[in-house]
Amino acid sequence: QVQLVESGGGLVQAGGSLRLSCTASGRTLHNYAMGWFRQAPGKECDFVAAISWSGGTTRYADSVKGRFTISRDNAKNTVYLQMNSLKPEDTAIYYCARGPYASSWLQPDRDGVDYWGKGTLVTVSS
Repeated sequence: QVQLVESGGGLVQAGGSLRLSCTASGRTLHNYAMGWFRQAPGKECDFVAAISWSGGTTRYADSVKGRFTISRDNAKNTVYLQMNSLKPEDTAIYYCARGPYASSWLQPDRDGVDYWGKGTLVTVSS
């Protein structure tokens, strides 16, 4: 069993930055692609960013390209999402997700996720 625990969410003004962390317990993450998804109030859960099992390949939603950076530290069993230049429309619950085994995860989507964290709330005020 894998437990993913997100942290780092909070309230920030527009233009500010936050760094989310996702730490796994129960099993190592270093052989799996990992991703972040988000769900805004009244909307579906959407893909935000993904990183391959090796860390060599990343993917981003168009809405966050150039502002968000996903990274991983396999020694710490942790995945990060650095969010800069935050906008009010980035307000959402952010979920960490485990993707496919030994994969670059070139087309990340919810169908490829087998474990989800419980989420961390990010609120961006205008």
